[in-house]
Amino acid sequence: MNQKLPPLKLLHTSDWHIGRTLYGRKRYEEFEAFLTWLAETIQQNEIDALLVAGDVFDTSAPSNRAQELYYRFLCRVAASSCRHIVVVAGNHDSPSFLNAPKELLKALDVHVVGSSTASSEDEVLVLRNDQDTPELIVCAVPYLRDRDIRVAEAGESVEDKERKLIEGIRTHYAAIAALAEQKREELGADIPIVGTGHLFTAGGQTVDGDGVRELYVGSLAHVTAGIFPACFNYLALGHLHVPQKVNGSETIRYSGSPLPMGFGEAKQQKSVCQVEFHSTAASVQLIDVPIFQKLERVKGDWDGISNRILELSATDSQGWLEVIYDGTEVIGDLRERLEAAISGTQMEILRIKNNRIIERVLGQIHEEETLDDLNVNDVFERCLAVHDVPEEQRPELLRAYQETVSSLYEDDVQAE
Repeated sequence: MNQKLPPLKLLHTSDWHIGRTLYGRKRYEEFEAFLTWLAETIQQNEIDALLVAGDVFDTSAPSNRAQELYYRFLCRVAASSCRHIVVVAGNHDSPSFLNAPKELLKALDVHVVGSSTASSEDEVLVLRNDQDTPELIVCAVPYLRDRDIRVAEAGESVEDKERKLIEGIRTHYAAIAALAEQKREELGADIPIVGTGHLFTAGGQTVDGDGVRELYVGSLAHVTAGIFPACFNYLALGHLHVPQKVNGSETIRYSGSPLPMGFGEAKQQKSVCQVEFHSTAASVQLIDVPIFQKLERVKGDWDGISNRILELSATDSQGWLEVIYDGTEVIGDLRERLEAAISGTQMEILRIKNNRIIERVLGQIHEEETLDDLNVNDVFERCLAVHDVPEEQRPELLRAYQETVSSLYEDDVQAE
């Protein structure tokens, strides 16, 4: 083996969702504040490599302002002591959009993998230090689209599709890992191999309202930790917004989203993962992300809600509020009361949900319930109920609908 290399510091983050709104409220100031903090943290902690595990943007056609924040951040970090930046696409990203400037970004040591290709070489990156000595191998696996890993066949069951999906993911990772090990052997260097992924692992923790989509048709296509090759010294995952270990492993982790994506995440401590390698041994430390915009869910009867708003106003809160009324009294002028309660403060109410208004059409929809409260499957199921579709026909119709929606999500609108 070559001479012993100094410790290498890697920062793992994901699920920025730049451009995402919250009940119609734009959040560019928050995204900018986070990226400024992240660039400063990279510099202060002397990070050598940055890994972004997917969902850089919230949509496949990000706004000009979202793009400006992204590219400005990349330029700033590339000019810092950080030697490498690796970005892989998530299910929200357009592969072709992320890939378009990849050759230009390579000049800044920014490596972008927007989609899986026929060549495993495209996903195995050998990163070198300033002395041109190999110091890290990254298996930069992006979100694997259904059509990348499974050949559809007429007449196959949902179970067949799910089995083929899992096997396709396993086969893909095995091929990438084998090539990485081969490269490490050829280099004769005792350097770490780091994998990335943007997927849903079995038992993964989510939060209501976080916008995390099921990636594949059927509920069984959640991969287990055993699917990942043993040669990975660290596996940087994206897609789930709650920071968490996979199967209790210190070195298989979701960094989680750095900003709360909804009020359900308001009390969650957000973080990024700092991974330090001594040879191939990894130690992980979480770095807490500051709160750039306070979110608060206020829930209860009228007295409880009004008292909490008074407490917040006494602290000069500038928070965004979600108010959920579940008192016994039916209050028809709830919105007016709440507007009066926050009048003269710097608080803003983004959402009001009145749980005591009489249930209306479609069985569960409340007066104050909006489409934001329902996912696409909820809406379809309620349509089936309204049109009295027989129960025995509903599962097959729902599966066909899920396949159609999944196909729409995976279409790359930026591609020709």
